[in-house]
Amino acid sequence: MGYRRHSLLLKLGFLLLGIYQTSSLIFMISGLLVFFLLSICLRPVSSYSVEQFYEHELRRICEFWSSIVREISFIFFEKNKKKSEHSPFDAFVMKMHKGSLYQERCSNEELDWGSNDPSHTVGKEESGRCSVCGDGAGDGCNQGFTQHRFYGKSIPFGLTMEEVMKNATLRGYFNSAQALQDYAEVIIYLKQKLHAHYSPVIVIGGSYGGMLASWFRMKYPHVALGALASSAPILYFDDITPEDGYYSVVTQDFRETSESCYESIRKSWGEIDNVASKHKGLLILSNIFKTCSPLNNTTELKDYLDSIYASAAQYGRPPTYSATKICNAIDDANNTTDILHRIHAGVAADRGARSCYDTNEFNQPSETNVGWRWQTCSEMVMPIGYGIKSTMFPSSPFDLNSFIKSCRKIYGVSPRPHWITSYYGGHGIKLILRRFASNIIFSNGLRDPYSSAGVLENISDTVVAIYTDRGSHCMDILPAGEGDPDWLVMQRKKEVEMILEWIQKYSDDLHHIYHLQ
Repeated sequence: MGYRRHSLLLKLGFLLLGIYQTSSLIFMISGLLVFFLLSICLRPVSSYSVEQFYEHELRRICEFWSSIVREISFIFFEKNKKKSEHSPFDAFVMKMHKGSLYQERCSNEELDWGSNDPSHTVGKEESGRCSVCGDGAGDGCNQGFTQHRFYGKSIPFGLTMEEVMKNATLRGYFNSAQALQDYAEVIIYLKQKLHAHYSPVIVIGGSYGGMLASWFRMKYPHVALGALASSAPILYFDDITPEDGYYSVVTQDFRETSESCYESIRKSWGEIDNVASKHKGLLILSNIFKTCSPLNNTTELKDYLDSIYASAAQYGRPPTYSATKICNAIDDANNTTDILHRIHAGVAADRGARSCYDTNEFNQPSETNVGWRWQTCSEMVMPIGYGIKSTMFPSSPFDLNSFIKSCRKIYGVSPRPHWITSYYGGHGIKLILRRFASNIIFSNGLRDPYSSAGVLENISDTVVAIYTDRGSHCMDILPAGEGDPDWLVMQRKKEVEMILEWIQKYSDDLHHIYHLQ
């Protein structure tokens, strides 16, 4: 299945949050949303009470974490109501010449902000409605969002992604380290503007954003008091996690759902090859799976099925998980059709009844996809693969040499498989972070394949792991609903309580050191 599949899975795997428009949640399955969410709780300490905060705002905070999806993409300042802040294009090299700054999209909303300065009001159009602090007055909370450089409207100098990718110099500034410094610049600017120097900041992110959140807390402890890193696979680098970790969880999700379904999927790969070897075999496969275009090879079909199963495991939600829906369809057709028609029944159950099925559905071109492909080639090298004995998939180990050749062909650069662990750490994380880091929550759902590379054990009293057996990717920061299971409600509550403890201790320290109330 090769590089294309691995690249696709990375893009699938790093759904950050999504887009909320006209009251509909739209998951960006086809590409990576690389935005970093900053929840800035800037209530002045003098007017702050943890007891009051817990009593009056716990529900709203839970609603916030579960409704982050609505805001991450399109709430930015524009003239008179939204604003683009200028950030240094190269955050680590002193440059004073013209053109060394670029516009970066960000947003900031204040709800009954307790500062003596008047609040800055932003436009409240539906696509930009903030919900972090609740909809009522008296929240005393301020929230901000900063867009990752080179994504969305934060591409420097008014260029397109295509133009950036053709410029080797510009591409060099497209990385996570520069993005983290951007976030620090924005937060510091907001705190100065709001006269909120001592107000605590909590950073929150999911998936890639979760990795950024945890790294931000470690790299910029003077800027952020704490971090919630949801579904952050920070250990999927440099062979810390077995390369088949992701697909082992996918397999486990399906096998626990139905043993017969698992067996059907496991055997289907060989049957695909068997049919393809026959006269007009690819045409037969195209007809069985109702592909929109005739198959050119079996890899197209296998990649498509691979993505369906992986997506079902990663993004399945209770009470009816996607894996259950697929397996029910496969099992219901078990006695009446051959194995490939049963597999197609599972596809139709998951993707819906269609006249045809686009095998390129999960790999549609977009600026986001292009940007993330660059990041995987330059720094985010995740060796995801699998062996035939450990999963329900055919053997397809990660091939670093092939990956290097592909990146050299596309960008003229060689991947840096050790960069993330050398810059952010990862090896020996329990030993290193035990005495070094604090105030980080790593949250995971064990049905999420990326939980295989997440932090699942407490490292210290303040670097903690919170996980749920039935949870999937970023569930704790997705919209809350009346039908949410108790275990999910309790997970969110536990996260809130922990952050309130951080804020209380910070408040106590302010009083002790600076005699601030």
